[in-house]
Amino acid sequence: MRLRSMVAALAAGVAVFGLAFSGAAYAADPIKIGLTGPFTGGSSSMGVSMRDGVKLAVDEVNKAGGVLGRPLQLIERDDEAKNEVGVQIAQELINKEGVVATLGYINTGVALASQRFYQEAEIPVINNVATGTLISKQFVPPDNKNNYIFRTSANDAIQSAMIADEAVKRQGFKKPAILADSTNYGQLGRADLVKALATMGVKPVAEEKFNIGDTDMTAQLLRAKEAGADVILTYAIGPELAQIANGMAKLGWKVPMIGSWTLSMANFIDTAGANGNGAMMPQTFIQLPDTPKRKAFIEAYQAAYKIDRMPSPVSAAQGYDSVLLLAAAIKQAGSTDGRKVRDALENLNTKVEGVVTVYDKPFSATDHEAITANIPVFGLVKDGRVVAAHPEDIAGDKAVRVKPKN
Repeated sequence: MRLRSMVAALAAGVAVFGLAFSGAAYAADPIKIGLTGPFTGGSSSMGVSMRDGVKLAVDEVNKAGGVLGRPLQLIERDDEAKNEVGVQIAQELINKEGVVATLGYINTGVALASQRFYQEAEIPVINNVATGTLISKQFVPPDNKNNYIFRTSANDAIQSAMIADEAVKRQGFKKPAILADSTNYGQLGRADLVKALATMGVKPVAEEKFNIGDTDMTAQLLRAKEAGADVILTYAIGPELAQIANGMAKLGWKVPMIGSWTLSMANFIDTAGANGNGAMMPQTFIQLPDTPKRKAFIEAYQAAYKIDRMPSPVSAAQGYDSVLLLAAAIKQAGSTDGRKVRDALENLNTKVEGVVTVYDKPFSATDHEAITANIPVFGLVKDGRVVAAHPEDIAGDKAVRVKPKN
């Protein structure tokens, strides 16, 4: 009898231990986060920089104990800047990998094609680089009950207004020509830019289009020159932007280039060389250690990846910040359930110190844009680096601009 009692007690203890062990093992299961971007090809300087910024933040979060006692695990996929590849990856990450959220999207077209699958699955996406104005509004109420698409980059409505203001009001140009690539990014950005110029009573003297991979912009530039353009406004990515700058040099025609943030890409700066000097663009982050947080981020990035200049500082910083916002939302939600995480993102009750800014209630149910028009500043290409175009933008209390409270 005593022996049977001891055996029964031992068995019960083993069962309890087994349940406890099982619970501990489950609690330690990683939280899977999708990470999607172009890590090869012409957009790769943006994609790799974003990925590397994300990884830095994930490492920091995990070293501090993770979220809800669980480590974050990145499930990386290269979308090659192709819409159809992005669509396949989205379905794989949702249905096979079971991610609880996805970070990334560099290219507007890929985002618009792919994020619908996350919306249907009620899984949040934080677009940390793509800037097409439509991206965060693709699934807004009342047509949709809730919107699962968020963003930490400056959308094209913000950038186009900045570009028009700089070109027309600040520098006094009256005859802009727009050169934009044929992608969703280029053409949606061009449309935003035309609207922004119209508010100032200015109409482009030429609107020229080209394809990804084009290496000769002579025809487009000649038409802009013959139309009397006094400034070139651009919406494209690095390799083709370099062909514009180099094409002007070949023609012996030099007018200023002011364009979207992608003029800061390394493959523009390096390929254009001296011809790229003076190009201006909106930036949410310039690689300058003007705050302790930015200094620490730059030094950590340089140490981790053994490089001095980030290929795309904006992409790296926005990627880093997207992790901190997602981690804060999961912690606040106390869950990885997509609906609860979405609700937490819309109602964050703690400030998050990022590289770009300090996020204080960055989102709401009706506003999924973390970046407002007052946050970006203008950068300028100078001898292989991006520097502040207007030094006053990085001085004193302007070093970090925050989103105004509603």
